[in-house]
Amino acid sequence: MTRIDAKFAELRAANKKAFVAYVMAGDPNYATSLEIVKGLPAAGVDIIELGLPFTDPMADGSTIQLAGQRALAAGMTLNQTLSIAAELRKTDDTTPIVLMGYYNPIYSRGVERFLVQAKDAGIDALIIVDLPPEEDDELCIPAQAAGLNFIRLATPTTDAKRLPKVLQNTSGFVYYVSVTGTTGAAAAQAVDVAPEVARIKASTDLPVIVGFGVRTPQTAQDIAGVADGTVVGSAIVEKIGAGEPVADILAFVKTLADGAHRA
Repeated sequence: MTRIDAKFAELRAANKKAFVAYVMAGDPNYATSLEIVKGLPAAGVDIIELGLPFTDPMADGSTIQLAGQRALAAGMTLNQTLSIAAELRKTDDTTPIVLMGYYNPIYSRGVERFLVQAKDAGIDALIIVDLPPEEDDELCIPAQAAGLNFIRLATPTTDAKRLPKVLQNTSGFVYYVSVTGTTGAAAAQAVDVAPEVARIKASTDLPVIVGFGVRTPQTAQDIAGVADGTVVGSAIVEKIGAGEPVADILAFVKTLADGAHRA
């Protein structure tokens, strides 16, 4: 059982939905990013999505793109990203960490070497948005053999023919993208999301977590109410980008987590 499996079992036992927070590693710099990450569990975050900075983040809107640029400009690397996870693990051995990003930095490092390093750092799962199921042999299968979950995205355009392919080697949870387009796009609507979540859950026993377009405590509550939990990224990253104090950022995160947990 991975940390993600254990977390969902714990949430089900408590009749709670999951709140997942995304932050870009190294944004705006290593020290501040580490302070934010270390503060997320106490702010109510059940699962941390840690963005791996990359020069060409094609699935991300301007907010996340700018966060990646800030991190890279501050000298953030793959090693330092894994270091943030390792530092959290010194005081927290239960909160799952999902590394989210693109394949190029991993390919450049070498898959086998990367997986050893990621596992050693305490990473629990990967979301690699530019590796389709047809490329599962590249990373998905080796990652699962190494004990890491491999989480796949499903979208409003993932039709009945495509869905089984998306689900075939997915583990941990399914990330449903609530709106078409990039991160930070239009607001998610529970009435639109609910039938899509039901459709996915009819084909898998995995939890379905909904992200993209969730920016407020009320939306977090509404979306978590029709899924197994929700993800917020851009709304948090905007506050980091604005240079708000870490305490204020974490206080905002807590309002989102409280919203999701009320569902």
